[in-house]
Amino acid sequence: MPISRNVRCPLLILCFVSGLLANSQLYAADDNPKHFDPLGKPPSKHTLKVIAEDSANLPFDDKRDFDEANKGFIAKPDTWKVTGAEGNVVWDLDRYDFLRGDKDFPSIHPSLQRVSRLNMKVGLFEVIPGFYQVRGFDLANITFVRGKTGWIVLDPLTAPEVAAAAKALVDAELGERPIVAVVYSHSHVDHWGGVRGIVDEKDVEAGKVKIIAPRDFMEHAVSENVFAGNAMNRRVQYQYGTQLPASPYGHAGQGLNMNVANGATGLIQPTTIIEDDFETLTVDGVEMEFMNTPGGEAPSQAHIWFPKDKVYWTGEDVTGVFHNVYTLRGALVRDPHVWSQHINRALYRYGRNADVMIASHHWPRWGNERVQEVLRGQRDLYANMNNYSLFHANQGVTINQIHNVFETPEGIAKQWYNRGYHGSPEHNSRAVINRYLGYWDGNPATLIPLSPADSAPLYVKMMGGSDKILREGQKLHDAGDYFLAQEILDKLVQAEPDNRDARLLLADVWEQIGYQQENPGLRNSFLQGAYELRNGLPKSAPPNTSSPDVIRAMTTGQFLDFLGVRLDPGKVEDLGFRMTLITPDNDEKYAIELSDGTLTNIEGFEVDDPDLTLRINRSDLEQVMMGKKTLKAAIEDGTAKADGNVQVLYQLGQALVTFTPNFPMIPSAESVPSSEQNPYEAVIELPPE
Repeated sequence: MPISRNVRCPLLILCFVSGLLANSQLYAADDNPKHFDPLGKPPSKHTLKVIAEDSANLPFDDKRDFDEANKGFIAKPDTWKVTGAEGNVVWDLDRYDFLRGDKDFPSIHPSLQRVSRLNMKVGLFEVIPGFYQVRGFDLANITFVRGKTGWIVLDPLTAPEVAAAAKALVDAELGERPIVAVVYSHSHVDHWGGVRGIVDEKDVEAGKVKIIAPRDFMEHAVSENVFAGNAMNRRVQYQYGTQLPASPYGHAGQGLNMNVANGATGLIQPTTIIEDDFETLTVDGVEMEFMNTPGGEAPSQAHIWFPKDKVYWTGEDVTGVFHNVYTLRGALVRDPHVWSQHINRALYRYGRNADVMIASHHWPRWGNERVQEVLRGQRDLYANMNNYSLFHANQGVTINQIHNVFETPEGIAKQWYNRGYHGSPEHNSRAVINRYLGYWDGNPATLIPLSPADSAPLYVKMMGGSDKILREGQKLHDAGDYFLAQEILDKLVQAEPDNRDARLLLADVWEQIGYQQENPGLRNSFLQGAYELRNGLPKSAPPNTSSPDVIRAMTTGQFLDFLGVRLDPGKVEDLGFRMTLITPDNDEKYAIELSDGTLTNIEGFEVDDPDLTLRINRSDLEQVMMGKKTLKAAIEDGTAKADGNVQVLYQLGQALVTFTPNFPMIPSAESVPSSEQNPYEAVIELPPE
C-alpha cells in the first residue's frame, strides 16, 4: 500500500470490490475471530475506506489463476500437518483454516486474501504426463520429472520432513520410483534445504544420484547470509511475521506461499555444476538445456528448458508475484535491469516455443499465448521498475521521495502476476535508487545524521512535550491520518522508550497501517512492530537454521572472515600476531594476521616468522566451527598441533562476540541480556527467499 495517502501508486490502488466499505456492517465485532492480542484492535473505518478505494479497479473478473491452480489435481495429503522425528510441527496448514472458506476479512487486504486462498490449493498435481508438482508443503514447490528409471526432482524444499512427505504422496499416487537426480534452481535455502529427506548421501557418493546446481551455487548458498546473518535473522521476524499467529489479525500468508517449513535444513554438495551460460545435459533419458541467470532473483540461479515436452522451468525468476529487488530481511540489492534481461532472453529462446511454464512457486501456465503473456509482463515489470525509478532520480527525486512518486503503468499493474505479494513498488523503487546512488538523499543535513535516540528528545521538547504529542497523535489516529501520527509518535517513543501510552498509541497506528497492506512483508512488519510495542521483545529467539551441512559448506576462508566480523576491536587494541593455519587433509593454508584491531586472512600463503603455526585437518576444524569442540580441547588431545605462542588464540577467543537475535528493532523499555561468548561457534542464519 502507498506510504503517502496523497500520492498513490496504481499498482497498489487497484484492489478488490469497491463496496467493501459500504458492506462493513457485515463485519461486526462478534462476526470475526477474536484478536490474538488482548490489546489489538479491529480495522477502523478509515482503514476500511482506504481498502475500499484501493480495491476499486483490480481485475477480479480474471479467474485464470484459479483455473490454473486447480488444473491437474490428483490428490491431497491425508493431514495438513507434517511433524519431525521428535514430534515437532514442521508444517501446519490447519492454522490457516480461516482462509479455506469464502469469508472476506476486513483486516486482510482483499488482494492478499486472494493469493493466500490460491496458495491453499494444496496437493499433488499433474502438469502434463511425466511432470508433477507437490504444492503447498512449504514456501516453494517441489517438482518431479519422470525419467526412464526414476524421478528428476527440481528444488527439494526447505526441510527434509516436508520433502519426505511430498515424496510419500507421489509414491502413494504414482507408484514408488527411485530419485536419480536433484536440481537446485538457486542458492536460497527453500530450494535445497530438504534434500536429505529424499536422497541418501551414500547414493550420491556412489553415483546413483546426481545433484545439479548453477555455477557459484555453493559460495552463495552460504555467503549471502553469513556476515550479517544475526541481524538478518532478527529482521526475518518482521518480514515473515514469525511471531505473529496465523489469524485475520496476524499472519495471513506470505505471498509466495503460506509460510516457510520449520525443520532442520540439510545440504548435499552438487556433483554437477552448470558452468556455461547455456548447457545441455541428458539425465535418465531426459534432455534438459540449462540457462544460467545470475544476478536476478539470486546471485546463482538457472532455468531449464525441456525441448521434447516444450516445458520451461523458470526457477524463481518468473513467479506469480512482483518479487523483491530489496529484501526486507536484508540482502544485497538485486539488479532489476539484469533480471529483466534474463526474462527477455528466456522469452526469445524458449518462450516462443513453450507449451507450459512452471516455476519454484505458484502454479503453472498452460498454452503458448499465456506463457508469452506472463514472460512479457514480468519482463516489463522489472525493466520499468529500474528505468522509471532512474527516470525520477535523474530529475532530482531522492531515495526518501521515490516511493511516494513512483507509479507503475496500469498495463503492468492490472496483471495478477505483477502484484506486490513479495516485493512492493515502495521498497523496490527505493532499492533501485540505493543501488545506483546509495542511501544519501543529497541533503547535507542527512549526511551525518544524529541517531534517532539522540535527536528525538529535541523534537519532543520543541513539540511541547509528551502530553501534547499524545493528544495530537490521538487526534491524528482518530482522523485516520496514520502516517502523520506515526511521524510524531515515533519521535516520542524514540525519546521515551518507557512511555507506555506512547508505545500503545503507536502500536494502534501501526496495526491499522498493517491491515491496509497488500504486501505480506509490509503487513507483517507493521503488525510485528505493533506486537512488540505492546508486549516487548519476543520471548523466544528465531529458529536457528544453521546445520552441520551448512557449516561444512563454508570455506575455511569464510569461517575466518566471519571470525573477523565477530571480533570486538576494543578488546584487542594491544594484541597483534601473525600465524599460519594449515589443514593437511585438503592441502589448504592460510596466512592470518591480527593488527590494529582487525583480523585478516589470505589463502595459499604462509606468514614469515609466525607467532603460531596451527595444523588441524579441515574435518576436525568443522567440529570447532560447529561449536561441538573447542579449539583448546583439540590442541590438548592432539587433534590440532600448535607450534608457537598458543596464548594468542585464547586472547583472540576472549574478544569474539557470539551474536544473538534478541536486540530491539524499535526502542525497547526492556534491558537486553548479554550473550555468552562461544569463541569458535560459527552461527549461520539462512532466511528463505
